[in-house]
Amino acid sequence: MSIGSLKSLVAEAAIKGVAEARARIFGHVLNPTGERSPHKILRKKLIGEKVAQWYPYDINKDDPLVMAKKEQERLSKLEMLKRRGKGPPKKGQGKRSKHYDLLCLYSGYSSAEVWGDAD
Repeated sequence: MSIGSLKSLVAEAAIKGVAEARARIFGHVLNPTGERSPHKILRKKLIGEKVAQWYPYDINKDDPLVMAKKEQERLSKLEMLKRRGKGPPKKGQGKRSKHYDLLCLYSGYSSAEVWGDAD
């Protein structure tokens, strides 16, 4: 073993020891391999409480009368759309159903055979 390699080995150990001591003293996180670490993000202050304070409290969400009125408005709008023929389709009669009906038409199977309803 040469003197130069011994000197570099001792110097490397001394630098490592100094880095560890510095990290302990100043409260740093030692990362000798340089891998990604979430420490930078985790040491930031949490801001959720401040953000929540910025927005005013919505009293309408707790008032059952307001919620009932909104629900009644929604139902009346839905009723109006249904009368005009613009309401939501009945269950099983939407776009997907039409797609599968066309698939059954071109494949030669009935929809009952495809869905497993055949007796």
